[in-house]
Amino acid sequence: MQSFKSFLLKEATEYHKENQIPVYDSIFRYGSEGYFALIEEYRKSDLELTEEEKDFLDSDIGKFGIYEDQEVPLDLPFIAEAEYNGQDVELDKPKRGGRKKFYVYVKNDKGNIIKVQFGDTSGLKVKINDPKARASFAARHKCKERTDKTKPSYWSCRIPRFSKSLGLSGGNRNIFW
Repeated sequence: MQSFKSFLLKEATEYHKENQIPVYDSIFRYGSEGYFALIEEYRKSDLELTEEEKDFLDSDIGKFGIYEDQEVPLDLPFIAEAEYNGQDVELDKPKRGGRKKFYVYVKNDKGNIIKVQFGDTSGLKVKINDPKARASFAARHKCKERTDKTKPSYWSCRIPRFSKSLGLSGGNRNIFW
């Protein structure tokens, strides 16, 4: 007889497949037992996967290691939350809006939470799908040299990684202008 847990995983996998939900956007709570079980279910299955899903499953996500005598998940980034002007905010996750086209909350080297606003205000479009425009942008803004998260240039250079969450067409986590 099939256990309830395996039945639930089978149903979740079917739901993901029917609704075209990638494995990294799991219907289970981030970091939960169900989240990790679904990842393992995908690894065992013969489902057709996108390149992003294959990369995700090839990582150490869902595996555990020992750190300071405690079992900890590998390749599971923490969702960092902080407080900015009395509001709870997510760190390092760009959003639309503000004075500029986009904004993001980050922690500076003093440990303070700051709001970094970036993007054009004159109506120019982000041309992620145009390889020539991407190359030109990267060269013009020296994207390979941008490492300071507190600067707008850092986030402008990494906009393709967040294209889906910002509602932009094209781009993916692996594109670096």
